[in-house]
Amino acid sequence: MTTVRRQAVAGGGGEAGSALIEVTWLAILLMVPLVYVLISVFDVQRGAFGVSAASRSAARAYALAGSDAEGRAQARSAARVALADQGVDDDFDLDISCTPLPRSCLSPGSVITVVVRTQVDLPLAPSALGGGAPSFRVDSTHRVPYGSYVEER
Repeated sequence: MTTVRRQAVAGGGGEAGSALIEVTWLAILLMVPLVYVLISVFDVQRGAFGVSAASRSAARAYALAGSDAEGRAQARSAARVALADQGVDDDFDLDISCTPLPRSCLSPGSVITVVVRTQVDLPLAPSALGGGAPSFRVDSTHRVPYGSYVEER
């Protein structure tokens, strides 16, 4: 057998095994950004779940309190616990408002509105680009009616 014929039978000679290396590098180059995007989306979703649970539990805690001052303290504690359950930082804003009487939330017929806001930092994002690490702002609003037939506290 001649040399040319041996190379044709053996599969082409000098290119053996290079397709595996090319596919491996291509997979790494495509998978690393995809995994980063998925991790970022999951972190933002975790923050969204956290503020949703925090606003709901803070509004309920406020409605069950004995006074407005106690309600604000219990609402902040409930929001902190709900955010910690989702692994969100302690840094959050809590706004509580009431209608129709803004000064007395625990009066019959009032509606307690709680808004929780926080920032979710993107993972592995460098703050060297200026202005701190990139982040998303997430917020949630929950309303709880106090009830028309409840004794005023």
